[in-house]
Amino acid sequence: MAGHSKWANIQHRKNRQDAKRGKIFTRLIKEITVAARLGGGEADSNPRLRLAIEKARDQNLPGDNIQNAIRRGTGQLEGIAYEELRYEGYGIGGAAVMVDCMTDNKTRTVADVRHAFTKNGGNLGGAGSVAFLFKHCGQLVYAPGTDEAKLMDAAIEAGAEDVITNDDGSIEVMTAPNDFVAVRTALEKAGFRAELAEVTFKPTAENAMKGDEAARMQGLLDALEGIDDVQEVYTTAVLETA
Repeated sequence: MAGHSKWANIQHRKNRQDAKRGKIFTRLIKEITVAARLGGGEADSNPRLRLAIEKARDQNLPGDNIQNAIRRGTGQLEGIAYEELRYEGYGIGGAAVMVDCMTDNKTRTVADVRHAFTKNGGNLGGAGSVAFLFKHCGQLVYAPGTDEAKLMDAAIEAGAEDVITNDDGSIEVMTAPNDFVAVRTALEKAGFRAELAEVTFKPTAENAMKGDEAARMQGLLDALEGIDDVQEVYTTAVLETA
């Protein structure tokens, strides 16, 4: 982690998410709807739906919105049928970028994603061009100063896959995707509350950037995240923040 601060990047990301709360609600509703459509409306038997509901509650999405999204997914209410798409490409300096979308118009979405890449110095690649550079996993990040030994003991007991201490003192607990909710719940009961907690695609290697290069990469990420059909953007780029 030399050369950049993991913790500073986590805080920067959280601040950006807070500024986009309205769009986050829309994306959460889409995820709940699709999860319910694919796996049924019972969270206990649908891990993807359970995770989507947990994430929605973390963002204070009203309960009525959650229930209505589930009903739309299971066909109890009319709604739009969304298709899941993934686009892969390269950003500034060859940093890998993976973009997950939900859309009712594939032609519109691919055009928007391609335009964002092209206009901001990136290149849209083919399927599988960068996916191998990411690992699907659960990630919980704890603030510098957290008791490393106690957290590690609790994480191992809860079934975590790995515990990583970064150079800046922040600590990451990694889980299998399906174990994320159980591990997070166990750690919260043990008194550990994560500053960031999500099932994500974590890069297996990172591209540290600063200065103009970082600013240009941020511009690409902003353009992609600003597309209505985009759910999540993953990248190997780690941007040095002021």
